[in-house]
Amino acid sequence: MNTATNAIQATDDSAESGAQQIRDAIRDAIVERRLTPGTKLSESDVGNLFNVSRTLARAALQALSYEGLVSVEKNRGAFVAYPSPEEARQIFAARRLIEPGILREAAAKITPSEIQHLKQLLLEETRLMGERGQTARRAEIKASGDFHLTIAAISGNAIMQRFMDELVARSSLVIALYGQSTISSCGHSEHGDIVAAIERNDLDHACHLMVHHITHIEADLDLRERKSQGLKEAFDV
Repeated sequence: MNTATNAIQATDDSAESGAQQIRDAIRDAIVERRLTPGTKLSESDVGNLFNVSRTLARAALQALSYEGLVSVEKNRGAFVAYPSPEEARQIFAARRLIEPGILREAAAKITPSEIQHLKQLLLEETRLMGERGQTARRAEIKASGDFHLTIAAISGNAIMQRFMDELVARSSLVIALYGQSTISSCGHSEHGDIVAAIERNDLDHACHLMVHHITHIEADLDLRERKSQGLKEAFDV
């Protein structure tokens, strides 16, 4: 490979990394509900916010659209996805089908240190629940989703991890739009019960608790529209 080819490859890698970083930042804002359904995400605003070209901004928004987190509409631009009630039901139905299987895979190979890691996540959730303010609330929401993503990571199934990454993010969109109360952030005590069942190797009960937990979150949805923040407000610019 010659010098020119190396330079082109380095440029391509740099662009891909830049788009990925923007994608991750916007995804986190969606998961933490700083960016809510329907928020306009223009390429120029995203580019200005992250100090990158519109080409990189477009690549990041396109990546998010593949995950169902951003909707790109012809002649209108990109928006944080606005899931319908039916889509919301399908997302939680998918979670009820997938997460018990992931939990069984994780429990079959979980180590004592990984059990301790899950307990540490529970302690962090408890700490954040005791704090006030938007920053603590956003961190609590993220910690709640991280519990489910950690179980998926422990399973060692990379395909399922990707599914869960998308499902947790899309669940956050649904909850931001339709959630009635803080129950929607994910029942903390139910997380603890699931870990306890895993630790004593009662996998049938752990799976039952997981399904109940997901159903509990879905039951808190009331289909009411929620007001969106703008892009700049979401990042406190």
